[in-house]
Amino acid sequence: MEGEVTVETSVQAEWKRAIAERFKDSEDFVYKQLKRGGERAEILFVRTAADWQSVYEKLVLPFYDRNIAEHYEDYAASLPNRVQPKNLGDAMEKLAEGHVMLDTGRDIHMFVFRNQPQKDIREAAVETVIQGPLLAFSAEVDKNIMLLRQRCYQPSLAVDLMTVGSRSKTHVALLYDLEKADPATVAEIKRRIREIRMPVVQAVGQLSMLLGESPRSLIPRVLVTERPDRATLNLSQGKVVVLMEGTPFALIAPTTLFDFFSSMEDIYQHYFISRFLLILRYFAVFICLTLPASYVAITAYNPEVFRVELALSIAGNRFAVPYPAFLEVFVMMLAMELLLEASIRLPKAIGSAATTVGGLILGQAATEAGLVSSIMIIIVATVAISNFVIPINSMSFAVRVAKYGLLAGATLFSLLGLALGIALMIGYLASVDSFGQPFLKLFENDDRHVKTTQHQAGGDVRHSEEVS
Repeated sequence: MEGEVTVETSVQAEWKRAIAERFKDSEDFVYKQLKRGGERAEILFVRTAADWQSVYEKLVLPFYDRNIAEHYEDYAASLPNRVQPKNLGDAMEKLAEGHVMLDTGRDIHMFVFRNQPQKDIREAAVETVIQGPLLAFSAEVDKNIMLLRQRCYQPSLAVDLMTVGSRSKTHVALLYDLEKADPATVAEIKRRIREIRMPVVQAVGQLSMLLGESPRSLIPRVLVTERPDRATLNLSQGKVVVLMEGTPFALIAPTTLFDFFSSMEDIYQHYFISRFLLILRYFAVFICLTLPASYVAITAYNPEVFRVELALSIAGNRFAVPYPAFLEVFVMMLAMELLLEASIRLPKAIGSAATTVGGLILGQAATEAGLVSSIMIIIVATVAISNFVIPINSMSFAVRVAKYGLLAGATLFSLLGLALGIALMIGYLASVDSFGQPFLKLFENDDRHVKTTQHQAGGDVRHSEEVS
């Protein structure tokens, strides 16, 4: 028959043994034996990548159908979605893509039964981008694994299933690339998950604190994302992705400082545009951290730093303010924090409108009453906008808290306290590590040439396999 794959029995056994060894670390890999009298057949597929219902209807049920059983070999060879693998490596890649392998004892067949995304998969709401995929994770672990496998067609993608919570028994899935991930890091993450003794664990935010190096650390060590494309990118970089049942988010570890300031928009833009946006984010964080403390230090202790015209303008604005600069800054920053929290707790229909109107009324009334200066309103608005630039919420919250430490240092020791606070912050970041990996990394490595070389090398390897 045209297009039929005829493989010797020894080769069949070698293929199945190699495939089982390759996918042994993936708990969603299915190796099923079908028996009927003296006849047998074996089915191999990845459950989260293939449509198991179609596999059952098209391959399993006909094997036990009396009308088809005697001609099952011809039936399998006549299916329209049958494909022919070029070699063992190609067969493994097709299995990772969602194909199904059927061994009838005489021939090996492969069929296209890819699992397609369901209509109820939502769009990303927290990490939005102008260009790029709009899909976000769902609350089902299997569906999230499917989303990642559809973006990472690699047989080396391993899936480990675990449970956390002595009472909740929440399902957790660990995904990592066997060729990229550090085995020591993977083993450490598994160990920490097994050692969790909480009775109920029901959110990735809670799990991230339990996996972190220190529960009282201000700097997040684990990245939380809702985007499958970000998770896929980190899988290709050798990181581990943790999915949890009932939560439409994923954890990524280990992480660096760069990961918390990078957006998926960066890889969808030109090089210089993405670098400009990244530098703009770092600049915004610097403003958010230092602007309130600099205002207090210079206004209260070192006004000679300003030009005379600016110093006189600030002094004129603060003439009617009845309390020191640090108290003025603290009160306005506290009011901004309350507005931010209110915008989160209020219903979405009125949250943004209520906080915008409240901020405008509060700022204008405070200025007209002489409680704060007009330049203080500008500073508070600039700090709030700069904080919104950070793409990852956990780092945004950390920066919101850290700026009060610099504010306290500037209040007590003027510019010297601000400089000392910045030095201590940099030293702390340099000492932090995430699962053994250094945390203070501001930029990613420019590996475009490496990727091109690897692609060419991969092509040579595939060619050599086909020749052999």
